[in-house]
Amino acid sequence: MNTGSWTRREMLKLAAALGLTPAIAIAREETMHTRDIPSSGEALPVIGLGTYNVFDVDSTPAALAARREILQLFTSKGASLIDSSPMYNRSEQIIGDVLRDTELRNQLFIATKVWTDGKTSGERQMRESAQLMRAGTIDLMQVHNLRDLDVHMATIREWQKEKLIRYNGVTHYRASALGQLEKAMRVHRPEFIQINYSLGEREAQERLLPLAQDMGIAVLINRPYMTGRLFAAVKGTELPDWAAEFAGSWGQFFLKYIVSHPAVTCVIPATSKPHHMADNLGAGFGPMPDAVTRRRMESFFDELA
Repeated sequence: MNTGSWTRREMLKLAAALGLTPAIAIAREETMHTRDIPSSGEALPVIGLGTYNVFDVDSTPAALAARREILQLFTSKGASLIDSSPMYNRSEQIIGDVLRDTELRNQLFIATKVWTDGKTSGERQMRESAQLMRAGTIDLMQVHNLRDLDVHMATIREWQKEKLIRYNGVTHYRASALGQLEKAMRVHRPEFIQINYSLGEREAQERLLPLAQDMGIAVLINRPYMTGRLFAAVKGTELPDWAAEFAGSWGQFFLKYIVSHPAVTCVIPATSKPHHMADNLGAGFGPMPDAVTRRRMESFFDELA
């Protein structure tokens, strides 16, 4: 795993490029924060990369170059987890096309999903995902939105024994499905769950996040910006002075709220823009909000509504 770091010079340069306050700059060289995967103790950097929509593009030289730049920046600063799915159309193919022309595979933790019905169809889809992404062994295979869960979880565990998959997981993206996900956690005891959680969608912290912590299940967070709605909520609002101690932008404010929860392993914002990638990565460094500050962040955000 890459142990990239930001130097003070780089952070100040990034802050200037993004028009951020110098508070984003870290006074000393640091590596990205990591969280251990409970089932293995393997350290995983807290900032990952989602590919929904943003990697669903034609495989043109320009599109590949842009996403290669994203992944090179991503791995150079110590991040590793990239998440995809057959549901995301061309995204797995684009990941594979980028990896074909680089040496990035060994620096990435590749997560994808199975999203179909039936054992045979699931096996076919998982083989195709591995081929498309040039993944070799897939680091994390997740049952997408709990679809045909019993069948696919059994297959994934068979493939884990054969060293074709390293970790298993289950996913959903709606708060209304948290009850179903809780049942799946108790029945199947997955190594990972992937759920929605943010300042604007806090339902998971009532039961799911504490349960994951108690059961020793790693947690990936999708929809960290609620598909842009969090930015719309703060449009025209200055970042509060008290947040300058840990965040230099609204994006970092939102991401640090998520990764400061002790049950969260990694958050996976999606982007195809290098300057957004750089800002997201900055949320993996420096001070994190404590419990008191997290409550203050919640109150501040709620008052904007």
